[in-house]
Amino acid sequence: FHEITRHMYGLFLKKQADYGPSNIGMGKDKIETDDDVEKSMIVLAVRMNDKVQRLLNLVLNKRDPNNESLDDNLIDIANYAVMALLVRGKEWGK
Repeated sequence: FHEITRHMYGLFLKKQADYGPSNIGMGKDKIETDDDVEKSMIVLAVRMNDKVQRLLNLVLNKRDPNNESLDDNLIDIANYAVMALLVRGKEWGK
């Protein structure tokens, strides 16, 4: 578990270096208001849904992915869930 979460954190750091916190904050670096939380939760829900739909497609159709692996997809879902917890607690960007 520890090894997987360390890998998750490493991937999170790499992607945040590319996208920055405003990618989740809808143009804002910090989540401060209830409105910020609501908007960011919608963003995260859409992104998680994209990942879940991809996961279902790969699993149900027994397909090998052309790009990111099934494990990478699962890690993205887990990272989005952690990010959602940070957003809900207004800790995103701090």
